[in-house]
Amino acid sequence: MENRFVVIMAGGVGSRFWPLSRHRLPKQFLDILGTGETLLQQTYRRFLPLCPKENIFVVTSAEHKDIVIEQLGIESDHVLAEPFRRNTAPCVAYSTYKVNSINSNALITVTPADHLIVKQDVFEEAINEGYRFAEESNALVTLGIKPNRPETGYGYIQAHDKKPIKGYSCLMPVKTFTEKPDLEMAKLFLESGDFYWNSGIFVWSVPAIMSGLENHMPDLYTPFDEGRDIFGTPGEDSFIASTYTKCSSISIDYGVMEKADNVFVICTDIGWSDLGTWSSLGEHTPADSDGNAIISGNFHGYNTGKNIINLPGGKLAVVDGLKDYIIVDSGDVLLLVPRENEQKVKEYLDNIRKSEGDKYL
Repeated sequence: MENRFVVIMAGGVGSRFWPLSRHRLPKQFLDILGTGETLLQQTYRRFLPLCPKENIFVVTSAEHKDIVIEQLGIESDHVLAEPFRRNTAPCVAYSTYKVNSINSNALITVTPADHLIVKQDVFEEAINEGYRFAEESNALVTLGIKPNRPETGYGYIQAHDKKPIKGYSCLMPVKTFTEKPDLEMAKLFLESGDFYWNSGIFVWSVPAIMSGLENHMPDLYTPFDEGRDIFGTPGEDSFIASTYTKCSSISIDYGVMEKADNVFVICTDIGWSDLGTWSSLGEHTPADSDGNAIISGNFHGYNTGKNIINLPGGKLAVVDGLKDYIIVDSGDVLLLVPRENEQKVKEYLDNIRKSEGDKYL
């Protein structure tokens, strides 16, 4: 267990959950499911049976470092503060070299902070297999989720199901990665049986991911590797501030995983959702007799159906004749949008920024 590490990526802004998720307090720091825990706290707790808590690190933006410490009660040096948002590849490089300064034989699980996983026992089994395979081989492992619908909002992984790895449950080489498909393609993926949703959860050893960065992202690898002896010293923060100015904004999927030839997928069903939209959150919220998913608030509906409602405590809403809408009241902002238009939230935010500045963002 001492070689096991976890890196939680908590640097996103969660703009699709606006107006509840804001720059000052993005969705990973909110109790958006109404469970009494924030998504970050749920993610942290999920890994406690799998990894010593002193080996869990969180990568977040510098402005949110104190929030992470407050919510998790972890040591300050276990929160890696990014000076700029640069997508997941620089995040992986930073955390890898940090862990390497502690244990060069480390096995690392990298996970987003804001996903939902409801089958904890299946999840633990999959991560344990990932750690075992990463220890035995120079492999980059990812979790693929068995799809139950033709989803167009997720990326897909095609597994080489003719070459399962002996001694493991549903571990296979990866054939291809595919970005978010259109509906017809998503239907074909579902029918084929060998395509899985890309969870964005990875397991690898320090040497394996360093080699992947060196071979496929040398422009990112080189500046981090030149400072490998600085990690864990008083000069780390200034080194990171300087190094991040040299980093392009690119995902680890595009930068390494889609190019490497030592990528494997654990095909599983862990009850996963990336909680990327209000509709995805509504799917995990009990509905009333009219199909309204009431996440929070006192809602009285008449001739309504299939709405998603999130209201602040003490707020009463009476709604008549509205169907298939997202209704979110954050106090200073009311969002009232047809569910079919929820992908336009970023467009709304761009327009608000132009007219109102950053006040409501």
